[in-house]
Amino acid sequence: MMRIKTVNEWLKEKYGTKVYRLSLTSGCTCPNRDGKISYGGCTFCSEGGSGDFATSDIDEAKKKVNGKFPKSIPENQRKYIAYFQSYSNTYGDPDRLYELYSSVLFRPEIVILSLGTRPDCIDDSVVGMLKKLSAIKPVWVELGLQTVHEETARRINRGYTLEVFEKAYRVLRNAGITVIVHVILGLPGESEDMMLDTVRYLSQLNPVLEGIKIQLLHVLKNTALEKEFRIKPFRIFTMEEYCHLVIKCLKILPSETVIHRMTGDGSKKLLVEPQWSGDKKKVINYLNNLIAKS
Repeated sequence: MMRIKTVNEWLKEKYGTKVYRLSLTSGCTCPNRDGKISYGGCTFCSEGGSGDFATSDIDEAKKKVNGKFPKSIPENQRKYIAYFQSYSNTYGDPDRLYELYSSVLFRPEIVILSLGTRPDCIDDSVVGMLKKLSAIKPVWVELGLQTVHEETARRINRGYTLEVFEKAYRVLRNAGITVIVHVILGLPGESEDMMLDTVRYLSQLNPVLEGIKIQLLHVLKNTALEKEFRIKPFRIFTMEEYCHLVIKCLKILPSETVIHRMTGDGSKKLLVEPQWSGDKKKVINYLNNLIAKS
């Protein structure tokens, strides 16, 4: 049986209990939307900036996940990750962001701050802010890479080169910040080997890759990707194809890398394709069976 370390296992080892993510918004936008780099964002990104479940109210976010906790765990003993998910959460005034994020970290139920962002939203002032925050509690930075292939990056309007990612990764890791890299499988025009090239690249990073989110490409309503798909449909994975490809990715990654995601669960109201991904429990069960047999 293939041995991988999932984020749930890692969190239970560290905190002795299940830890749930709270999907939050910081009020940031994105340089790929406001015109600094481009307009409209990446072609796959929804109007909610990939944070369609996010809220600015922590207590509201807690209500959404509290039903998942065992009843044996009292509310005052529940632990959470504050995950600022929508748009680019290091893009803005560092002083404002520090006040926001530090106020969250000082809440006793929050054990980790996780910030979704872009590599081109990391500079010296941001790194300084992150180091100050990490002195309070652990800070994770989730960098959207998606692919190492520049042609694909241009097609999806990513807006930065691989060199920009490499610089941001090194700067963050050298500052002692945990980095989780996002990868998308199924981007239009990419072969299976191209997708595996992205994972091979990440497997050779130095310092070693601490965490990864492997995400299935979702075609969502009201995105540039949906328009592209309607005009000229591109190949969409079957569940079986996708899950077998994930297994190949897991076999490439270093054993130290924590697996934060193996699929995805975008809003069903927005989902165009693949429809099978709406049944996340079925997908995870299929994946776990494949892992057990590998």
